[in-house]
Amino acid sequence: MEDSTRRSFGVQLAALSAAQMLPGCAQTRLPSRPRAGWEPAYLLLYRSGELERRVAAFSAMYRSCRLCPRRCGVDRKTGERGICRGTARVRIAASHPHFGEERTLVGRYGSGTIFFSRCSLLCEFCQNWEINHRGDGLDTRDEDLAGTMIDLQSRGCHNINLVTPSHYAPNIVAAVAAAIPRGLRIPLVWNCGGYESLEAVKLLDGIVDIYLPDFKYSDGRTAAKFSRGAVDYPEVAAAAIEEMHRQVGDLVTDEDGIALRGLLIRHLVLPDNLAGTDRFVRWVATSLGQNTCVNIMGQYRPEHRAHKYPEISRRTTKKEHAQATAWARDAGIRVLN
Repeated sequence: MEDSTRRSFGVQLAALSAAQMLPGCAQTRLPSRPRAGWEPAYLLLYRSGELERRVAAFSAMYRSCRLCPRRCGVDRKTGERGICRGTARVRIAASHPHFGEERTLVGRYGSGTIFFSRCSLLCEFCQNWEINHRGDGLDTRDEDLAGTMIDLQSRGCHNINLVTPSHYAPNIVAAVAAAIPRGLRIPLVWNCGGYESLEAVKLLDGIVDIYLPDFKYSDGRTAAKFSRGAVDYPEVAAAAIEEMHRQVGDLVTDEDGIALRGLLIRHLVLPDNLAGTDRFVRWVATSLGQNTCVNIMGQYRPEHRAHKYPEISRRTTKKEHAQATAWARDAGIRVLN
């Protein structure tokens, strides 16, 4: 990320006024469910032949990997490994209908969740550290990943929820292309940590229906300390999320409240406001607009190596979450459950 972008984001955070009052998290509703005429955007790319070009463009990124902002430059096709420790073969830890996500994703039959192994952000307090740090899971062919998507759809899941997907984007896009002739027709959810390559996000335009990024930190020094030196996290996440919003807009649901398309941001409240929640919500209200949906999450618990850092070695309190929610309301943002 260029210095001018970093300065721009810092100025935005400093200049925003907490007094702005906006009607938060409005959702645009479509008149019918997907089966009554709605279809995901990736079908248009498939019919035009553009999806095939995107598959090739993503695959080429493995030769000198720049799928995340770390830009390790390793040749993953020959087995070289960067910070995420992934190769060019996708590794999956688990897949199943998931009922612990936001209600707009879960609905009646669950979110069709696929948990990918490994991660490039590597947070010290990671609550899925066995998967993201240790890499638990099984290497899988792209064709089998496509089959997993079809299986989840056949079980009634409302979407395909891709958890920590960014470092395997080439495999995922190839699997989507393989699953479409087999009948894939439900929304794709890009459930990520927010630390995204802008180049990669732009290549996802028209493939992803619902972006579900985290925004973890408003301060780069905090990010560097707790996420393996990612001092540029605030600026990188802001740029990526703005591009996501440009692509899919505000959250759109069907008549039953099930998400079909749009942006939903997650923000985990950390002890003593280490995540900079007050600045984050003001940035959302000003930079993304009054209809952007945000989930202010209060379930932080010290996991993995968090006990080594006194600042994050305890759970957040009800008072801290209440304060974070109040900041969101002051900025015009309503907590989405």
